[in-house]
Amino acid sequence: MPCLRASLLMMLLITFLLAGCGPGEIHQVSLTAGATTGSTFVAAKEPEPEPNLFYFGFDRRLDASEDVRMYVPFLRYLERTTGYRFKLRPLNRTGSVVDALGAETVHFAAIGTLSYLDAHKRYGVEALALAKTADGRAEYRALVIVRPDSPIERLWDLRDHSLALGSPSSTQGNLIPRVMLQQAGIAMSELSAFQNHSSHFETANAVLNGRFDAGAVQDTLGRELARKGLVRIVAESDPFPSSTISVVSGVPDEVVEEVRRALLAFDPTERDSEGLYNWEQSEMPLGFLPVDQDALNEVQRLAELVGLLQ
Repeated sequence: MPCLRASLLMMLLITFLLAGCGPGEIHQVSLTAGATTGSTFVAAKEPEPEPNLFYFGFDRRLDASEDVRMYVPFLRYLERTTGYRFKLRPLNRTGSVVDALGAETVHFAAIGTLSYLDAHKRYGVEALALAKTADGRAEYRALVIVRPDSPIERLWDLRDHSLALGSPSSTQGNLIPRVMLQQAGIAMSELSAFQNHSSHFETANAVLNGRFDAGAVQDTLGRELARKGLVRIVAESDPFPSSTISVVSGVPDEVVEEVRRALLAFDPTERDSEGLYNWEQSEMPLGFLPVDQDALNEVQRLAELVGLLQ
């Protein structure tokens, strides 16, 4: 009989065709490639020396091709609203959007709080807006997930078990889980193993295919997997400031202000929803809010406390 086939497009457009899989079989999220991006919006290998053209980057969150499909219509919105041109600059698997901002091969970027703090300290990058999440606030949470049959019931049960983390620069996938463990009185050395992965999808797969006992993922992904019965949620973090749209210091002030206005005016649920691709599954589903510097300062304090920001 055919076994379970999972296809996860963008952040959890999960369709599962299940017909009598036997007990003990591994369920794995498939990272589907083959996105259509439109050549006018994907950056060439090197930036073009063209006036009024700006390059946009992003932290890897999900499957790279789905991230591209999601951001391209958003860049079209910025073009219509500001009158400037934007091209997407996806990075390779080992590339760092923080370093791309530092080299100014990327001018604007959607990056998590930890990446922003690193880029701000090293290169003077500034946050323009914070993502507005499902509760209408500029906050998100991290979840610790396990397989449904796992003996792990609570966070402190992680002692002597393995934990899959997100990218080293990920707020939800790396910083917040380390803070959660510290608050629970669990040292990283008390885990049997831990390892960083390049995206939340890869972290989820590491749990689903049995390579790790637990994983730390973004709240939207973890909740959807739990709703599908693929994982259980054993811990949820306190709220943390959500992802940013940030800009390098070399962009002219008038451009920065136009983009800031466009971000704060962005209405992805109604007025500006046409043409967007799965934006409701993004980390900024309701648009953007002004930067809360006090909240970012608190994240910086916690990042320094757990040794992720020097």
